[in-house]
Amino acid sequence: MTADPDLDRDTREGSPLARLNAQLARMRETQAHWADLPATPLNSLADLAALPVLRKSDLVEMQARNAPFGGLTGGAVAGLRRLFISPGPIFDPEGRGADWWGSAAALRAAGVQPGDVILNTFSYHLTPAAFIFEAGAEALGCPVIPAGPGNTADQLVAIRQYRPRVYVGVPDFLKIILDKADEAGLDRTCLEVGMVTGAALPDSLRAELAGRGVAVRQCYGTADLGIVAYEDGGPGMVLNDGVIVEIVRPGTGDPVPNGEVGEIVVTRLDADYPLLRFATGDMSATDGQGRIKGWMGRADQATKVKGMFVRPEQIAAIGRAVPGCQRLRLEISRAGEQDRMHLLVEHEDSNAAAALADRLAEITRLKGTVEVVAPGSLPNDGRVIADLR
Repeated sequence: MTADPDLDRDTREGSPLARLNAQLARMRETQAHWADLPATPLNSLADLAALPVLRKSDLVEMQARNAPFGGLTGGAVAGLRRLFISPGPIFDPEGRGADWWGSAAALRAAGVQPGDVILNTFSYHLTPAAFIFEAGAEALGCPVIPAGPGNTADQLVAIRQYRPRVYVGVPDFLKIILDKADEAGLDRTCLEVGMVTGAALPDSLRAELAGRGVAVRQCYGTADLGIVAYEDGGPGMVLNDGVIVEIVRPGTGDPVPNGEVGEIVVTRLDADYPLLRFATGDMSATDGQGRIKGWMGRADQATKVKGMFVRPEQIAAIGRAVPGCQRLRLEISRAGEQDRMHLLVEHEDSNAAAALADRLAEITRLKGTVEVVAPGSLPNDGRVIADLR
């Protein structure tokens, strides 16, 4: 994503809006899937909300019909560097540009310096995580130990011989390595910096690692998008160059107000693999100032009730069908050995309950009760469907 991490991206390549409009023009001309994109440039980044959302399920279907990448890459496969397989299966490319995944900024923000030896414990087999950080390490001038996951005995050998200053991997495995090193009486004080992702980092674990001499920061990214955001010492995570992030109501493409929890949707500004409004399935919130709160759970809340799936997009459709609705939350519980649905709706008019109950039955084909609650009273946690069984 970042050819020169030290050069401001807007200065080098224009504003995000200008880059987005240039990308949309290329996509419209070269990719059949996006032939119906607006012919005129967008006036603001907010105009993205009018364009369709691309979901992982769409990607799987598109790639099955049109191998290998669903026709979404900007050039021939021969021009790519690596070809990956992620669970799904989803097939992900890596282009040939420097720091193509955008990890250099995250590593630098974590305290990585040129020349630091990096112990990279992500897998080097078919999936891109290890190579995401390899590219950033190369951009920063750091040698890498391609350790991969597991096999702690060899990890300790590498630490003793190469004295890495930086650990890259999931946070739990860093604790395991430190524990094993201490059990073996190995001097592992060389490890001072941790760049972690791919699993939760509880405050208690962060504090323990810091107490053992490793300052840990985390980043958020995906195999499709690269690094989307990273910790830099400020609140939450700062958004990376080369991405435009929206937070939308789960099951829809509708942006939520700043501060409200919703699904992370990312537009990737890249000529090799330009993804438009890609729904990650992860939840967060934005402050409107180029930061998100970090990973806050999964948005895929589809739940089976009485043998039928109820999905967030159905709950969103109920809200659109009855004017004046704000947040909606469907609670699934058990009563009398049967599934029970209870829909909570923020609305100014308590008399809206009858219309909402009709729409609930019509759209889900299941009956349930409806309770109208005061605006602002439902939790700001992004949960559209809460399974309480």
